[in-house]
Amino acid sequence: MTVETTVLPGRPNVVGNTLTIARRNLLHIRANPEQLVEMTIQPLMFLVLFVYVFGGAIAGSSREYLQFALPGILVQGIAFTPFTTALGLNSDFTKGLIDRFRSLPIARSAVVGGRIAADGVRVVWSALIMTGFGVALGFRFGGGFAGAIGALILVTAFGITMCWPMAFIGVTARTPESVNTWGFMIILPLTFLSSAFVPIETMPGWLEALARVNPITAFIDATRGLMLGGAVATPVLKSIGWLVAITVLFSPLTIARYRNRI
Repeated sequence: MTVETTVLPGRPNVVGNTLTIARRNLLHIRANPEQLVEMTIQPLMFLVLFVYVFGGAIAGSSREYLQFALPGILVQGIAFTPFTTALGLNSDFTKGLIDRFRSLPIARSAVVGGRIAADGVRVVWSALIMTGFGVALGFRFGGGFAGAIGALILVTAFGITMCWPMAFIGVTARTPESVNTWGFMIILPLTFLSSAFVPIETMPGWLEALARVNPITAFIDATRGLMLGGAVATPVLKSIGWLVAITVLFSPLTIARYRNRI
């Protein structure tokens, strides 16, 4: 007995379209190997420069500072990775590629979803590279194997979630220069005004108060607790709350702005 499947016209396959667009974006890495260098070298430069330039002054030794700073630098590096989402979407608009996509029978949300799915692979790559290099430099997981895996899962979820606000910037800004301006104005202060590089207790009172409510601090504290061992329940719950809030807020805003722009 043969069962025939009928595909209704005008009903695009959202999942299939999204995976196709994601594959297209990932193939750009093979065509442009400089992207792979950027994904690999830039995070490692941040790690080496901060640990070996500031480590001795802050913690007394670079090795000791590495134990404190790696989780924060990891989260910071992952926070910047979704810049690719914003720049990629904006480039597709400015080069007219979105107009070509619009003429195809594909789901409109697949263009944004495919970009985020591809950049999720970049996030995983960056997280693994930075963590592996940190271990090579002497970082040790006080939280054990489970803590290490939990930290990597949390950081990956954070990076993929951050693709949504970056995608919103990408479809809203008119030029790549505007994308860079808005992205750095948002991400750079958030990552530095956190517990990434120094304990927030060492900051002036008003700055400490801002750092405590900074969502990046919650992710760094949760990642640090999982990697080093310690109390993680509160920062992990805060992090999950922020993951949900960012996704719920920016995913519909991004899709709506994308549809309005095309």
